[in-house]
Amino acid sequence: MDTAFLAAQHCLPRKGPEHRVDGAQREALLRALPEWRLAADGQAIVRELSFADFHRTMGFVNALAYLANREDHHPDLEIGYGYCRVRWSTHDVGGLSMNDFVCAAKVDALLA
Repeated sequence: MDTAFLAAQHCLPRKGPEHRVDGAQREALLRALPEWRLAADGQAIVRELSFADFHRTMGFVNALAYLANREDHHPDLEIGYGYCRVRWSTHDVGGLSMNDFVCAAKVDALLA
């Protein structure tokens, strides 16, 4: 599985632990998204981005907000001057779902 394949997918409603992505599947998906890392708690994937200024940071955040609303899957964001930390997880499954990896790939495509 590669980034382009993931970015072409769309989020689906996922509720319950049967939709959780763990173990070897999670590791394979992370290999397809080398800019992302597993959060310390193992419940999310995270990417830290740097921008030249606040204006560019907010431009990215607005584009990400549009993407998240379109997919109906929303990240946790930490935003400041010249940076944004994006954290994807799926609360309804109690960890990571395929939706998190799809949206991470869409962020990578947005930045490309």
